[in-house]
Amino acid sequence: MTQSTRLEAPADRAAIEAAIPHREPFLLVDEVLEAQDERIVTRWTVPADADWFRGHYPGQPVTPGVLLCEHALQSGALLVSRALAGFDAGDGVPVVTKLEGARFRRMVLPGETVETEVKLVERLGPAWILRGVVRCGGKKAVDLSFVLSAAGAMGRVDR
Repeated sequence: MTQSTRLEAPADRAAIEAAIPHREPFLLVDEVLEAQDERIVTRWTVPADADWFRGHYPGQPVTPGVLLCEHALQSGALLVSRALAGFDAGDGVPVVTKLEGARFRRMVLPGETVETEVKLVERLGPAWILRGVVRCGGKKAVDLSFVLSAAGAMGRVDR
């Protein structure tokens, strides 16, 4: 994927798809509300009819916490893409290399909307250290720290 422009807010699904490789049914960001060099704010409305609710949990559906984390990770990938003016073929796709401290504080139900803020904590070579907070109804639903790297850059670093 080659992108030569910086993602700016507001941004819709088309701009988001131009910035990161995620696609339906696994693109979990609907719009970018704010975008700055070290901070991004995104929104996602959890589909009320999402297939995962059939099994999580029948009669009392709850959005899986791992999907809320993935939403924050995709938001972080948008921040990194914005900083790099897109991921090019040599970069590869953004991948999570570390996830820690995820705390789940509020359930997110079918049809609810979350707003997520991701901030850059530090950049070390190809690694972007980020902190995210997912809010629903004005209340904190998830907070987490994570590291993203471009898959292509990982192969160029000694381990």
